[in-house]
Amino acid sequence: MTTMVGEAQVGPMLRSWRERRRFSQQELSNRSTVSTRHLSRVETGRAHPTPDMILHLAENLEVPLRERNRLLLAAGYAPRYSERSLDDGSLSVVMDGLRSLLDAHLPYPALLLDDYWDVVDTNAAISVLLAGCSPALLEPPVNVIRLCLHEDGLARQIDNLDQWAGHLHHQAVSRAERTHDPRHHALVAEIVGLYGGTPRLDPTTGPVLTLRLRTAGGVLRMFSTSAQLTTATDAALEGLRLETFLPADEATRGLFSVDPA
Repeated sequence: MTTMVGEAQVGPMLRSWRERRRFSQQELSNRSTVSTRHLSRVETGRAHPTPDMILHLAENLEVPLRERNRLLLAAGYAPRYSERSLDDGSLSVVMDGLRSLLDAHLPYPALLLDDYWDVVDTNAAISVLLAGCSPALLEPPVNVIRLCLHEDGLARQIDNLDQWAGHLHHQAVSRAERTHDPRHHALVAEIVGLYGGTPRLDPTTGPVLTLRLRTAGGVLRMFSTSAQLTTATDAALEGLRLETFLPADEATRGLFSVDPA
């Protein structure tokens, strides 16, 4: 009985992912080299796809690993991708490598974030950005979006809050559209609530959008970069992002170059 229910679900689930990607059956057929006739039969439940076919279509639809497991389960198959705790010993080589990148970015701030913008780890320079934040917002799990937009966090210290809120909202909406994860949609709603409306992402006049943050040492002007593991086969690792900040002017560079000793 479970398998029959799964068979009725996996086709519509694949069709939903295709429609979310705004692919026609013909476009998915061209990408995957699976005939439109067979795609139609799979989506309507008239053909039961093998695990390899499900994963092949999911790869071409860029379905996140966690959702690929759900597709397999819906078809009555075992999940293929693990989702270990980031503290699991089997991930230590990867996590140690990522943490070494945090330290290598010193003297500038860097954070390791999970798929929901919760902080996994940071380097020591991040403390410069967090001065003045409410201790309650710094209790784990620390969420970077909430920290930036909450009035007891960084919101009152960010000179270009409208721009930065628009940037964060755009990032959250893009991720929610890619994953269709309810937690990502909840983050989009939280941004709107904290900001007091839907922020706009207006064009910037400079070459990059900078974060302008008032601190005791002066206004920091920084731009950020984001890196992601492209070879992850664990769902938890797939969502990790290494976020690094770099100085956008000489004054900011000088502030971070000062030796605390």
